[in-house]
Amino acid sequence: MIRPIAPTKHYRFSSAPAIHKTRAGNALTERRKPMSCKEEFIEIFKAHVTREGADKLLDYLEHKSDFFTAPASARYHGAYEGGLCEHSLNVYHCLVDYLQRERVQELYGLDYSDESVAIVALCHDLCKVGCYKKSFRNVKDDATGQWTKVPSYTFDDPLPYGHGEKSVYITNGFIRLTREEAMAIRWHMGFSGPEDNRTVGQALQMYPLAFALATADMEASYFLENEE
Repeated sequence: MIRPIAPTKHYRFSSAPAIHKTRAGNALTERRKPMSCKEEFIEIFKAHVTREGADKLLDYLEHKSDFFTAPASARYHGAYEGGLCEHSLNVYHCLVDYLQRERVQELYGLDYSDESVAIVALCHDLCKVGCYKKSFRNVKDDATGQWTKVPSYTFDDPLPYGHGEKSVYITNGFIRLTREEAMAIRWHMGFSGPEDNRTVGQALQMYPLAFALATADMEASYFLENEE
């Protein structure tokens, strides 16, 4: 049974607010402040991912990579600092919601542990770690006809191992994935990737968690994050 941590608004989803104590006169008062994406990610990860190596994976993400500051893409969804973490959270909440639907549970019979759901959603795009560099690009103002430089990102993959494959490779270096978790992360792009459609279809049929994750990924990218 999936027990999600209730999100605060951020579709940018954001979770339950953190409590900050302040002193007003002699009285100690509580003031609530919304969680940052990083705080929410860490809270969900620690609450649900407990298998051996989870602490080392989180330490890598937090202290040895740019996961929490990297964009989700160079020009499309989440193309800003912190976009990758935010996208991962959006996918997590979309996946939790999908798996809680009555039809999915009763007709399709999909039932996955809280840990599996958190792992595949939060780690599906680890392939993007270390790939984006800050840059600028020229954009023309339609009203004035003037060109201006705007902040942007360039993509340069230091480990060209693929997309979903690379996310599996990185995650599996810290925690042991089940076959279905690995397949879900590997095929989370669904039919958007370059692979033969017959191969993708076979994978999604054999491993329903892969289909669910691909659905959540598209929902987050195209609806919550307004990919154009």
